[in-house]
Amino acid sequence: MIRALDRARASSAAPAGPRAPGFLDAIPTRGRAAQVGWAAGRLALAARFLGALAVLATGAVHLHEFERFYSQIPTIGTLFLLNFVAATVIGLALLAPLERIGGRYGRALLVLLALAGIALAAVAFVFLVISEHTPLFGFKEPGYDPTGIAAARAAEIATVLFLGAFLVGRLALKAPMRRW
Repeated sequence: MIRALDRARASSAAPAGPRAPGFLDAIPTRGRAAQVGWAAGRLALAARFLGALAVLATGAVHLHEFERFYSQIPTIGTLFLLNFVAATVIGLALLAPLERIGGRYGRALLVLLALAGIALAAVAFVFLVISEHTPLFGFKEPGYDPTGIAAARAAEIATVLFLGAFLVGRLALKAPMRRW
């Protein structure tokens, strides 16, 4: 009899259906873990994928510019080629399933690669801006290829935005990450 009474109280006190997550449930607090749905994890995964493609685009633009204009310039030409190599390695690694390959270090490696991609794009962007106004390593950008410069800027900005969004989703919101 007492158990039946307890069940009746429990069923009348329970809400009538699953509780919808509130707006502030995504913010991590000390007392509870962040409750971010799979949608945020999918968005972070999409940002990772698009960021990897943007890093690869940055490298492709630098390889194109190296072959057309900068291969004969000693320091600048070498930096363009190194940018292509680094962007290719970072972009392909971001596309790889590092969570599975890297074992327990996979997630940390993924964050480091995203930071490396952001750093690569940001440094290339800053060096371009500097070389347009003052000589950089003895070279001042003459503006040979305005479409190439615009493409480099767009790819570098996209890299920083997408990989930054991935890191925000991954670290700040502690979104559950889907694996591929």
